[in-house]
Parts: sequence; structure tokens; C-alpha cells
Amino acid sequence: MTGGAPGELLGLTDLAVHFTGRRNWRGRYPPPVRAVDGVTLAVGHRETLGLVGESGCGKSTLGNAVLRLVRPTAGQVRFDGRDVTAATGDELRVFRRNVQMIFQDPYSALNPKLKVGESVGEPLLAHGLADGEALGRQVNELLDLVGLPPERATRYPHEFSGGQRQRLVIARALALRPKLIVCDEPVSALDVSIRSQILNLLMEFQQRLGLSYLFISHDLSVVRHISHRVAVMYLGRVVELAPRDNLFREPLHPYTEALISAIPLPDPIQQRKRHRIILKGELPKPTAPPPGCPFHTRCPIAQPMCREKVPPLEEKRSGHWAACHLRN
Repeated sequence: MTGGAPGELLGLTDLAVHFTGRRNWRGRYPPPVRAVDGVTLAVGHRETLGLVGESGCGKSTLGNAVLRLVRPTAGQVRFDGRDVTAATGDELRVFRRNVQMIFQDPYSALNPKLKVGESVGEPLLAHGLADGEALGRQVNELLDLVGLPPERATRYPHEFSGGQRQRLVIARALALRPKLIVCDEPVSALDVSIRSQILNLLMEFQQRLGLSYLFISHDLSVVRHISHRVAVMYLGRVVELAPRDNLFREPLHPYTEALISAIPLPDPIQQRKRHRIILKGELPKPTAPPPGCPFHTRCPIAQPMCREKVPPLEEKRSGHWAACHLRN
């Protein structure tokens, strides 16, 4: 399968999410927003798959579709070998117990009216897994697991720093002992000095608890640090997928090359010598994607065929997939 991973835990096949707007005064519907437009990916057991791309490319919508926070328009979502695309009731409840999410903003992810212990223990109550003294013990264990003193369970979110709040969000995500966590920009709202602490915490839990991550970010430096494989999205489609080191050493898609060229280098001499690829134009509207390759309007090497035919995501080299007519 395209984008397959050894021992697949999560599998997406031709997943699409299109949003339709309201009718105008003439009774006509506007063109649908093609937020996710036919994505095929897989996440393996104990694997971190990084998902990168600029704002508006559909990364977060894809993460929400995995958790069924938005309903897919087409395609299939598989989890642990079972089709959960149309899961409802108890089946959906079991699926969501095994798949949790860490949201981008730790300041809005916690209910300011609840004590943090209540927020962390809420999933356990909702799934009927603990209450009373047993709930208190598990909350204390979760707080200790993420490096926070259990006695702080009686405090409110505003009494914690951004990094501490994100630790609380992680503790809540771990409460149900999930197999997969979707991390949607989990460190982008934090100070640089705190980011490495949270990333290292996630990597430690992966080793200790056998977790898998779908790690969504626009920061390639962060993705390079934490991911095993990386998928690059552009205008709702995956345009490149490869093992981390292969992708950063030798990207095959022109869009990926442009993204990597924008990563700052710590050596100022090397930074001055490097060739920076500047993309012209704006990201096309997802309501009216261009014909042919979706990237051809900004691609520095586009040819006439790129304007006519959509390039398939093909395995150009072992484990390295790219959607480009001009690269082999």
C-alpha cells in the first residue's frame, strides 16, 4: 500500500474532507473547500509519522478526520486492522479510547473552571474506568508521570505556565492508555526553551508505553527531531513521503526542497553560502485548485505537462514516495 508502514496501526486510503458552504441569495452553493483531497498514509506501531506543510494545506483537518472530529467525505480510515470510517456508538467510543489528541494551544485546551486534577481525570470518568479514591490515585500517577507534583491537582490552569499546561494536556491524553496520539502543533505555542522538554517527554513515553504518534507541525526542525518518517502536504495532498533522514538529505519534490532550504542553519557561514529557494505567488485556494499538479503555479521547474496531468504519488526509490512528473 502507498505510504505503508511495517505493522500498520493507523491506515488512511484516499481520505478526503470537503466542506460545503451555505447557499447564496440565488440558492446556489459555492465550490466545496477541498481541505483534504485523497490522502493515503499509514502509521506503524511505535512509529512517529511527521506531517508537515504550510498553513492551510490541510494538516489539522486530516488529524481531526482521523479522530472523527470531522466526518470524511470519502476514503477509508483503518485502526488496528479494523475499518472505523463509519464507526458509531460503542465502536466509535472504543476507537476514541485508543486514539487521543494533543491540541496546539495549551491555554485553551484546559477548562479554566475545572481544577487540573478534574481535567486530567475527566476521560477516566467519561469512560467509566475510575471514580472516587481510585480516580484520585490515577490522576496523581498521571501528574507524576509528566513531572508535576500530585499535590498541584487542586489548582486551576491559570496557576501553571505554558509548558506545565502542555504537560497536563499530555497527562490527560495518556489517561486512557491509548495506542496512538495525534499531536497537532503541540509545541508551537511554547517558548523555544520549553519545546525540547515537551518533545523529549513525548519521545520518552513512546519508548516506555509503546505509543505511536501522528505529529503535525509546520516546523521542520521539530519534525526532524522527533519523526521516523515524514509526509509533506500541499493543498490537501501528500506530495512526498520518506524516512526522515532520506527526506532531509535528498528531497525529491520541489516543494519539499523549498521548505528545507528555509530551515535556519546554526553556522552563520553556512547559512550565508546556502541556496535559498523562494517560492513565488500564493497558495492556491482549496475551493479552486489548479489543474494538473497542484504545485505547478509556484514550481520553479514546472513544464507544460505539469499543467495538464496530476502526478501520482509513486515510489521513486525504496521507501521514498513523491508526486512529481520530473523527478525519478
